[in-house]
This record gives sequence, C-alpha cells and structure tokens, in this order.
Amino acid sequence: MAKDCSFDIVSEFNKQELVNAVDQVKREISSRFDLKDSNSDVALDSDKSITITTNDEMKLKNIVDILQSKMIKRNLSIKILDAQSVENSLGGNVRQIFNLKKGLTQDLSKKIVADIKNMKLKVQASIQGEQVRVSGKDKDDLQAVIKMLKEKEDNYNIPLQFQNYR
Repeated sequence: MAKDCSFDIVSEFNKQELVNAVDQVKREISSRFDLKDSNSDVALDSDKSITITTNDEMKLKNIVDILQSKMIKRNLSIKILDAQSVENSLGGNVRQIFNLKKGLTQDLSKKIVADIKNMKLKVQASIQGEQVRVSGKDKDDLQAVIKMLKEKEDNYNIPLQFQNYR
C-alpha cells in the first residue's frame, strides 16, 4: 500500500532576520548625512508591526527604501509589510506603521484550496488553522502544486513557504 505524501503551505518570516534588518536600518539612519539630525526612529513591536517616525515625508520614503533593501538582503519578502497611511505625530513629525503579515487568512486559504482543486490532480487540500495541508499519493502531483503556487504567488500578495514535505 502506497503511503500518502504531504506538505504544508504557510506564510511566515524569520523574526531574527527582521530584528537584524531593523537594527541595520537604525545604524544607517545614525550614519547617513541626510538622515543624521532628522530625529528619525524605527521601532519593531515584537512580531506585529514596524513604526517609522521622522521629520517629513521625504525622509520617511528614504527610510522605507532603506528598510526594504535591508529586508531583501536578508531574504525577507517585502510582501510581509502592510503599509498603513502616513499620520502626523507630535512635534510636527510624521509616522507610518507597517503591520506584519503572518499566517494565511481564511479567505486566502479558501482561494488556495480552490486553485489546487482547479488543477484536477489527485491531491487533497485541507485548511488547518493558518496553514493549508496538501496530500496525495504521487509526489509528482505535489511538486506540480508547489510549482503552480510559486507562479501564482503574486496574485496572493503574501509570501508562501512550503514545509514538512514528506
């Protein structure tokens, strides 16, 4: 009897790499000429959000660019950043909060399961909390599902990882 193979579809990020990226941004802000005396701050609130505070929107845009480049260098997807609107802060400063996306929402999980079923392969997809488990007898079918999901990842607007492939 053939044993079922499976893998999990998740959306996570490496928290330590994110902490390192934010620390690098702070160091670059303190050393860059155009941002040195701008009273800028980047704060990481556990694994929920990143808050950037600075003098004006131009400097804010520069800091966001620095943050994104540091995240890319550390193999973090910038899709985990959910930018909120820019708001005025105390002392004439501006602040922007970036919520961090982690885990698959129920709607996104349903969309992923529907896309897998539309492939008409002999695999089963089931939603398990914030992840989707795909199982089937043929490993080639599972590989085809992974390939399709990697191609469609831009449509989901969230980074996907594939774990526990067995």
